[in-house]
Amino acid sequence: MIRSFIFSDGKLVGQDLELEALRLVRADKGLLLWVDLDHPTQDEIKSILEGVFQFHPLAIEDCVQPNSLPKVEDYEEYLFIVTHAVDFTRTDKFNTTELDFFLGKDYVVTFHTAPLRSVATLIERSEKNAGIGPRGPDRIVHTVVDLLVDHYAPVIDELRAELEELEEHVLSRTSGQQKLVNELLHVRGDFTRLRTIVRPQRDVIDRLARGDSRLIRPKLLPYFRDLRDNLARFEDTTASYHERLLMAFDIYLNKAAFEANEGIKFLTAMTAITIPVMVIGTWYG
Repeated sequence: MIRSFIFSDGKLVGQDLELEALRLVRADKGLLLWVDLDHPTQDEIKSILEGVFQFHPLAIEDCVQPNSLPKVEDYEEYLFIVTHAVDFTRTDKFNTTELDFFLGKDYVVTFHTAPLRSVATLIERSEKNAGIGPRGPDRIVHTVVDLLVDHYAPVIDELRAELEELEEHVLSRTSGQQKLVNELLHVRGDFTRLRTIVRPQRDVIDRLARGDSRLIRPKLLPYFRDLRDNLARFEDTTASYHERLLMAFDIYLNKAAFEANEGIKFLTAMTAITIPVMVIGTWYG
């Protein structure tokens, strides 16, 4: 699906234009264009990314093929940015969704293959004309990424709750061993995936916050630095939770080894008690 929004002086003046109208807007330097591609078809990808904007084939390929890590590439006339949103599905399964940006001088194109709350929120604000709208494409990118990062907090809280529940099970004598091991491995995998996303994403925002690109206006740099700091805090929190998980796993292994040793001691004691009886019985037998 293709959504398009045209802003002039912070006001939404048009949306959902046809392809020919989009080309005309692209030629008008006084307008700001935002095109959102939500799970687009191959024809929509070709008509927008190749037809309207003529993006580099490598950038289009990176956009279509999933990228495991966030990154930013400078193509002189625009920036290609890869970010990742995180969320829990309805089945409480940790999930990530890639969100790509093409940031130009007077346009921004967003690309994602699943609905994203951050994008939907900004669309809703724009359609309702809530407050002053974006006056630059870098503001759109910042707003979407800011909303995306805000959604990291509930995911981290959910993982923390799972970690605390696992810690209680580790210390409990009634927890099933195989089930507990599976839960430990599952949560460890979630934390590992989250850490592999947060750190590179912080590096991407850090590059934007340094002002290396002329496409990020100086007045937006403090806002990107604030995003970088939020991601740094999330990274530290995730690292501390990951260490707690490893400690819980160590405690479980030590507890299992202790219980195994206690069992061996009991069997050894029983053997020591029964051997004399067996020897006497055998002798007199």
